Amino acid sequence: MSGPNKSYDPVEVAPLKGEHVDEMVAAALAAFAAATTTSTLNEARIAHTGDRSPLALANREIGALPPQARKDAGQRIGKARGQVNKALAARRAEVEQAELEARLVAERVDVSLPDPGPMRGEVHPITGMIDLISDVFVGMGWEVAEGPELEAEWLNFDALNFPPGHPARELADTLVVEPVEANLVMRTHTSPVQVRSLLDRELPVYVVCPGKTYRADELDATHVPVFHQVEGLCVDKGITFADLRGTLDHFANAMFGDIRTRIRPNYFPFTEPSAEVDLECFVCHGDSVGDPHNPCRTCSSEGWIEWGGCGVVNPRVLAAAGIDTEVYSGFAFGMGIERTLMFRNNAADMRDMVEGDVRFSTSLHGLAR
Repeated sequence: MSGPNKSYDPVEVAPLKGEHVDEMVAAALAAFAAATTTSTLNEARIAHTGDRSPLALANREIGALPPQARKDAGQRIGKARGQVNKALAARRAEVEQAELEARLVAERVDVSLPDPGPMRGEVHPITGMIDLISDVFVGMGWEVAEGPELEAEWLNFDALNFPPGHPARELADTLVVEPVEANLVMRTHTSPVQVRSLLDRELPVYVVCPGKTYRADELDATHVPVFHQVEGLCVDKGITFADLRGTLDHFANAMFGDIRTRIRPNYFPFTEPSAEVDLECFVCHGDSVGDPHNPCRTCSSEGWIEWGGCGVVNPRVLAAAGIDTEVYSGFAFGMGIERTLMFRNNAADMRDMVEGDVRFSTSLHGLAR
């Protein structure tokens, strides 16, 4: 801002000339009239009444005028700013009223319509997946078997050929219920239901066992301490590994559509031989293998995704249930239901399945059934 100058001619201060002030007022009124929303009107307000607006800058020039000229310039600028502020207030009232009327029309409710009643909940995706898997095996003639979640250590480990020193028995993996002398654990898999089925049923046995399992795991995107498994058990005369492979292929196709599986050797105490079953990557279909320019995050460019374990039932498990291993044989398999749901419906975080957000269940409504 210029300093006072008694010899300064106010006519030479262009922003203070009457015609320039009128132009500023006209520009402000035009901007207010063109604004049709609160947002655009606020932009016009800042441009024409803010600290850097033309009238505000002109008002600063008044201090550079001689004392005798300041009164006229101040009255001229003050009148212009008052006119602009009055027009702004009037336009704001018009815009706000128009927005209110538009919102009332958009949100109008026809009160003559019948009451829709209470909102219905959705089946949780895990429950829907269990129902779907059960339907698949019931359609094959299998039974759905259930068992207690608080299980005897003998059924959870010993009957399944886990030796006394096996790492799975450690407190770092298994939740042991006090008193320890009671030999009770929260089941670490649904395999005890298989043993119970062998003890309770006449042969042959074809059962699928879905349910909750418990591990001493941290809660993260791919692990939860309470999760769900589905295990299948077939014990009959003449059962071979080929029957297992055919069952798994049918199960995989029912879950994921036309998809390939593969079997890799592995070790489990309750099956011999044992294997891991993998699914062909449903994102890259193996095209990313060996191609550094086309990586796949889903399968880490390996072309396959691990699904679960399987194998021929170990004769020791059959013998523990009193079954003649010279006459009967069988196979077993187990998959995580959360993992199957993640593969099937592209759910990225396992924690979403347990946090109770109804939006998660709604977003997957119908997909897991």
